[in-house]
Amino acid sequence: MAKKAQAEFIRWFGPLLDALRDLGDSGRPREVSARISKNLNLPDELLDQTLKSGGSKFHNQVAWARQYLVWEGLLDSSKHGTWTLTEKGRNAHLGDKEARDIFLKWVSIHAENRKEKRGVQESEEEVLPAGAISDDPEDDQKLDLLSTLRSISPSGFEKVCRELLRESGFENVEVTGGSADGGIDGYGTLEINPFVSFRVLFQCKRYAKGNLVSRAQVGDFRNTMLGRAEKGIILTTSGFSNAAIQEASREGAPQVELVDGDKLVEMFQRVELGVFKRTVYDVDPAYFEKFKD
Repeated sequence: MAKKAQAEFIRWFGPLLDALRDLGDSGRPREVSARISKNLNLPDELLDQTLKSGGSKFHNQVAWARQYLVWEGLLDSSKHGTWTLTEKGRNAHLGDKEARDIFLKWVSIHAENRKEKRGVQESEEEVLPAGAISDDPEDDQKLDLLSTLRSISPSGFEKVCRELLRESGFENVEVTGGSADGGIDGYGTLEINPFVSFRVLFQCKRYAKGNLVSRAQVGDFRNTMLGRAEKGIILTTSGFSNAAIQEASREGAPQVELVDGDKLVEMFQRVELGVFKRTVYDVDPAYFEKFKD
């Protein structure tokens, strides 16, 4: 069972606990992954690796590591999107041996459940926690939606992003279109309260999986939006390189919000746009037909 993916998977156990301590004992998932990356000075080559869905392989592995630490009682099992250390977790420091012992312990505990279902899966992309409720239906739905979005035309993707922003609370959303838009695909207004609103520009990247938005593209978009809007958003069906993520939040420069494929799926599900929910969300093909021009 000592597969390469397994070794990659368990090596985040200790760094995850350390990252949460640095963050004051709790943090949002992406915030925790970013702190691990910073603490260990991880290279872009590792951080830019993607899963078949286009999502971050590194963050995926950190998320599964978190599940084992929940089972071990080191993290709170809250499902509200914040990872929190328990009292036991605050005092735990895990080396490689301790991490592997935890992994093997829970493999053993769930051995009977593995037999009844499909066992512990090990691949070059991910290791699913033994005995966990399979996320495969949701993963399949995510891939279906991303595949659908990638199948429509670039202009169709811009239009469906316009609808998504409208459903998410933006006002006066328009797609600029044409080749003379200077890298801006559309704009809109986000009202914070009756007294404050922001003009927002957005750019849409309908990319295949693995084709990450680069640092230069983020920088070019920011340069284009200067003097035209207070906020900028880049939406993509793929992901962003680590350098692009750092550029988007660079100190002293206007922040650019980044929406990768995973977050894009979450946003469609949140407003139930082009999807409908059974056990999980299913794609509604009829909705996207009008964007396939």
